[in-house]
Amino acid sequence: MALDELKREQELVEKFLKETTLFLGPGPSLMQDHTLAPITEREIEAIRKVTDPSVLSVARSKMQAGANEAFEMLEQIGAAPGAKWGDLVCGIFTAKGDLSIVSSGGVLIFAGCTQYGVKYIVQNWLDDPEVGVKPGDIFYYNDARYGGVHNTDQNLIMPVFHEGELIAWIVTVVHEGENGAIEPGGMPSAAEQVYDQGLAISPVRVGENYKFYKDLVTYFQNSVREPKLQVVDMKAKLYAARRIEQRIEETIGEYGVDAVVAVLRKTLDDTVEEVKRRLRQWPDGKVRMMGIADSTLRENLLIKVNLELTKKDDLLTLDFRGSSPEFANRPNNSVTSAMKGMLAQLFLSFIWPDLPRNQAVLAPMEFIIDEHSIYNASYDVPNAQSMMTFFPAFTATQAALAKFLYNSPEKATKVLAPWYNMIRTCIYGGVTQHGETVGNLCADLNGMPGGAREGLDGEHSIAPIFAPMAEQGEQELIEEEVPIMQLSRRLMKDNQGFGKYRGGQGYQMFLTQKDSDYFGFMTTTIGSKYPSTYGIFGGYACPAYPLCKIKGVDIFEIMKNEPEKMVYTAKEIMNNRPFENATYTTHHGGLQFELVQEGELYIITQGTGGGYGDVLDRDPEKVIKDVEENLISQETANNIYKVFYDPKTLVLDVKKTEEARQKEKEDRKKRGVPYQKFIKKWVTDKPPAHLPFYGSWKDRDIIFAGSPDSVMTEGNLKSVWLPNPKDVRISELEKQLQELKEKINS
Repeated sequence: MALDELKREQELVEKFLKETTLFLGPGPSLMQDHTLAPITEREIEAIRKVTDPSVLSVARSKMQAGANEAFEMLEQIGAAPGAKWGDLVCGIFTAKGDLSIVSSGGVLIFAGCTQYGVKYIVQNWLDDPEVGVKPGDIFYYNDARYGGVHNTDQNLIMPVFHEGELIAWIVTVVHEGENGAIEPGGMPSAAEQVYDQGLAISPVRVGENYKFYKDLVTYFQNSVREPKLQVVDMKAKLYAARRIEQRIEETIGEYGVDAVVAVLRKTLDDTVEEVKRRLRQWPDGKVRMMGIADSTLRENLLIKVNLELTKKDDLLTLDFRGSSPEFANRPNNSVTSAMKGMLAQLFLSFIWPDLPRNQAVLAPMEFIIDEHSIYNASYDVPNAQSMMTFFPAFTATQAALAKFLYNSPEKATKVLAPWYNMIRTCIYGGVTQHGETVGNLCADLNGMPGGAREGLDGEHSIAPIFAPMAEQGEQELIEEEVPIMQLSRRLMKDNQGFGKYRGGQGYQMFLTQKDSDYFGFMTTTIGSKYPSTYGIFGGYACPAYPLCKIKGVDIFEIMKNEPEKMVYTAKEIMNNRPFENATYTTHHGGLQFELVQEGELYIITQGTGGGYGDVLDRDPEKVIKDVEENLISQETANNIYKVFYDPKTLVLDVKKTEEARQKEKEDRKKRGVPYQKFIKKWVTDKPPAHLPFYGSWKDRDIIFAGSPDSVMTEGNLKSVWLPNPKDVRISELEKQLQELKEKINS
């Protein structure tokens, strides 16, 4: 009897523990797994039944067209700036939550990350008696810790049922911008904790029978600065999802439900096999690459990206051990799902763009990432600016992959130098000229220049690394809605990733505000002191450019009364300083939100795509063409490319050019030293004491955390705390004040 009672008590305890989980957070086992869910008996049966390749192809094309149609629809009816210029995506997932089909346009990383949100619902709510999933349910989330980039991206998830059977999921995602964070616009670089990042919705049901719960929508609206935007885009995402659902139903009506189930799974399995086939063509070996993020957006420091890429047979291993530890009170940490989602974007846009866009591209690959590193951040550290670390990881991986791709006998695209990777744009907030409170960002971030290609120069300010079909927006339309004025928007001279083939060039922006009593700007980008984008095979990295501010001036009064003083390039205005009594300052690109007076100037300059190959191998006629198009100066042509010409006629001086290039080759040999001698002079055991360096230095197993004396070991990382920059400045001023007092008293 006692044994029976004990057994009964144990059963009750187990039942209690099972039913009273304290908190259903994003479990590590789910969030670390980028592979496909095991194939189900239902999927095996469907694949067995539907074997006609033409049926599978047409059924897939119909669903793909539905995703593309929904994308266009959402882009047209969405209210957020991100929706209007293509910072969104629409996708179809298997019943188990694997992304199989996604719109051709849009931000693939969004859908790649949303698989974790879908799988969270499948894991926790599908069979839960208190929640459950039924036809017409609407789920929603934006908390990046459950699968995402940052909380400004809002995901709508809807199940697809057929005759009571769950067969798929539909997801529509938009970068909304405003989310009620500590700074307007949704990407707060001033966030010191996750609670500063605004609205944080875990995957939750927000409606049923295809209608939203008004109470929840009102709560979301009450949590952000733009309640109209919140409700309009929730409805827009729902209608786009319903359009995909309609196309799936039409596919079922024409080809049967088995065709839909088979297509969704077979597309994934076929992609895995094709990735393995292509990897087998690459030579076995290792490629090491590093990158640097030069700030947290609040202070200048060096954050290391450490990558060892190993390919053996059909396995590619991406080892990021040795990268910087996470920051406890800075938002530039990345959750692993975002990191992997960005690298899926790399493979599907720049390495194998002919493959179907789905998450299976990463399934046969292995990732090694330390816990508590910037790429495997803890649940309780902020991540609103994760792009500032996973964009450099994208670039380091792109440069490393180029060496494998170069040696591949079969290529789906040209070998490409790294694309420019930073969101050089204006994030804004305040009260518009129409009296509306807003917070969002401009579309200039979509003007990232392209990297140089094998045999071709890079394209100028063409597209972001995360959305090759995105738009940059019309400035006149922006000015109708918000008080931002762009007084200059032109390619910057000599802003080039030099090489045999040069990278595309970026443009500079002169920004100010007009007709608002309360409006401000912020910028969130690295690369003002250390290049964020690199060249390959001898090509140059992109230049580093600061943010420039001209305060104490009303540029509209200048243009009205003294127009001859106005100049339109950063070089002219910052060097010549034409406006009396104005202050001219330069800063790194991590500007926290600050109010701007009407007519004050903020100058932002995009970087460039990386160069490809040796500058001395560049066709002199291409150099002269760049001079003619005002892309580079004569000094650059002479000093970097060693190309000489008549400055009036632009006729090439063949002899002088050949002599200069030959001399430079001989001078290189004289400047060069044997490798072992170079290493002895160049490599030190520790980073210099004055250098705030984070990551491995000489040995991957030893991780530095800001100084030579602050050391961690690989695999045992801890969060790094940084002081508030204002407190640092106050301390400096107090010290100066004390020194002055002592000097006076002495």
